Order: sequence, then structure tokens, then C-alpha cells
Amino acid sequence: MKSTKELEQAAKHFIQKYKDKTNEKSDAQSFWIDFLGIFVDEPTQKINFEKTVPLGHTSFIDAYIPHAKTLIEQKSSGIDLNKAKKQSDGSELTPFEQAGRYNDELPYSQKARYIIVCNFDEFHIHDMESPKDPPQIINFADLEKQIHRFIFLNESKSDELKALALAKQSELSFKAARLIKQIQDELIALYAAATPSGEPSEQDFASINMLLTRLVFCFYADDSGVFAERDMFGKYLAEHKANMRQAILDVFSMLSTPEHKRSKFADPELLDFPYTNGGLFEFYDENIPQFNDKLAKLIIDDATFGFDFSLISPTIFGGLFESTLNPETRRSGGMHYTSIENIEKLIKPLFLDKLESELDEIIAIKQKDTKDKKLIEFQKKAWLALLF
Repeated sequence: MKSTKELEQAAKHFIQKYKDKTNEKSDAQSFWIDFLGIFVDEPTQKINFEKTVPLGHTSFIDAYIPHAKTLIEQKSSGIDLNKAKKQSDGSELTPFEQAGRYNDELPYSQKARYIIVCNFDEFHIHDMESPKDPPQIINFADLEKQIHRFIFLNESKSDELKALALAKQSELSFKAARLIKQIQDELIALYAAATPSGEPSEQDFASINMLLTRLVFCFYADDSGVFAERDMFGKYLAEHKANMRQAILDVFSMLSTPEHKRSKFADPELLDFPYTNGGLFEFYDENIPQFNDKLAKLIIDDATFGFDFSLISPTIFGGLFESTLNPETRRSGGMHYTSIENIEKLIKPLFLDKLESELDEIIAIKQKDTKDKKLIEFQKKAWLALLF
């Protein structure tokens, strides 16, 4: 199995070879053969092109990788991967929805675990274990540093391969935690400077913790497709850097306001931010300091533009949030982060393996009404299992 450095070097050569390739018809097959060759030997034997699927008429899957259960929908450069296009049957589908329709028609044993939609400029990786989650978006130019995101294309299922992916996750998680800690330290210094005692109060620490939690959400939403446009949060702050404190308060306020309750006189750029339910932004906390140049740089340049939070698993955010608490608060609350591996060791044999098996059986049902009914029943059952 190739090391991380070998994978990155192979990706670098791939970028150089295909940086000017743009056409779905003439370039797609060689593009994917060479890309798969980064991970496997004899890639031409391990990828199928133009696989047929019956949709009332014969349609073709652009590419399918059997060993990785990966379906590929390829478009030409410049095609918007989020935009729906009229199909031959009159329906309007995005490339992912088009691929999903193909996937629905495959035999159960061949259904894709991963769907990759690509336009030579971007790769959108959809994990069908969580089909409603936003995709991982990888820019072609960034492949060298993000090649580990495609590790599922490797034939090996060894512990060494898992260790490689976990090591990369740990490296990125460490960088994210270090960045959040730098923001936290600068915030503490600002609160301390505004306090006669020279120490932030408990209320100040509560405000710092809430502000950091909200910022981390926005960093992740900016990079993972939750917001309408990539880097939307960062761009808004950069445009309003002169009064960044108010800009952040305005964004948080808009995220807590349902669309039908928003003022028609609000800043049009703010109206693009989606309503975020769940309570994270539900109260207005004005106990936020003015942002100095150092803090503005950390938030805008280093966090929003300089680091891709979509590359780290949201499940480690608990660790990030724990690191933002002052030590006394963390000790008194008994708050400590549990690793992904330890969580899975506990819950998988307890109930998760059985639930996953049951869900696979439901997804395989062809009759839509029956499938929908069983999915609703399964959802209730899964929630009860998670709650109790």
C-alpha cells in the first residue's frame, strides 16, 4: 500500500497531466483510469464505463468502480454541479439526483456506497450512508493535499489503510484545535483588558465559549455546503472588517431568524444566510468585544479562508468545544471528549450494527409506498435507540 507521501506525489502528477482537460466525452475515461491508478494496480480492469441501467429507456452510468461500490457522474468543465438540468423524460435533476436515479435501479448487491459527481474542476463526494448530508467538496487544484479523502477507492481494507486515514484526520483535527485555541487566547486577552481585575469573569467565559461554538459552526458551514456559497461567512466578514463585531452579531441574528420573519429592508447579503434551527443562535449575546487586527486575521484569513473545516469529521467538534472551556468549568462539569473509535466500540455491537442491517433491507424494497412507510417506522425506532 502506498504511503501518504506516495499518494500525494501521484496526485501531484495527476494534476499536472489533467489541468487542461475539460471535456466529458473525450477526457472522462482516461481521467478516471489514471485517477483510480493512484490507488490500485491495473485500474483499467477495475472500472466499468457506460454501465447500462433501465429507466424506461436505456441509460448509461458514466463510470462504476465495483470493488469500492462507487458510482461516478462526470460533467464537462464549467457545468454547475448544483444546478438541475432537464432530462430526456422531462424531469429536472441535478447531477447528483441523476446519479441517484441510476443507483436506485442497480441490483442491491451493486448499489453504490459512494457517488462522486465531477466536472474536472471539483469533486463532490456523497456518502450514501448519509445521503441527505452535504457532500465533501474537493477542488481539483487541491487534490495533492486532499487525496486521502478518496482512500475508499483503494482495494485494501487493512488496518494499515484505516490507520492512514485516521492519522490524516488526527493531523487535520490537531490543526483545527490549535487554530481555535489561538482565537480563544486572543478573545481572553481582549476580555481581560476590559475588566478591572484583569481576569475575564465567569459570564465572560460563558460568552467566549458560546462565541467560539458559533464560529466553529460557521467555519464548517462555510466549507461544507451548508451555506449557499462557499466562504460566504468569510467574505461577509472581510467586507465588513471595519466593524467586524457588528457584522458577526448581524450574521448570528440572521441565522436565528426564520425566512418569513426577516425584514425586507435587511442587508441582501445577510438574507442569503439560511435559518438555522436547533437553538445554537436563538439568543442575542452582545457581550462580544471589538475585534482587533490580530483576531480579525485569525478568523478571516486563517480560519475561513486558510483552513477547510469540511476536511475534519464533525464528530470531533466535541473535542474542539471542550478545548475552548476554561479548565475550571471543564473539571466542574466533568466534561471530556470521547474519541470516535471508543464511541463506535460501545454502540456498534450494542445496537448500531443491527440498525444498519435493517436499514439496508428497507432501502432494497422496490415499492415506494412500502419503503416510505418502513423508513418512517425505522426513523422512530432509531431515535428511540439513540435516546435510551
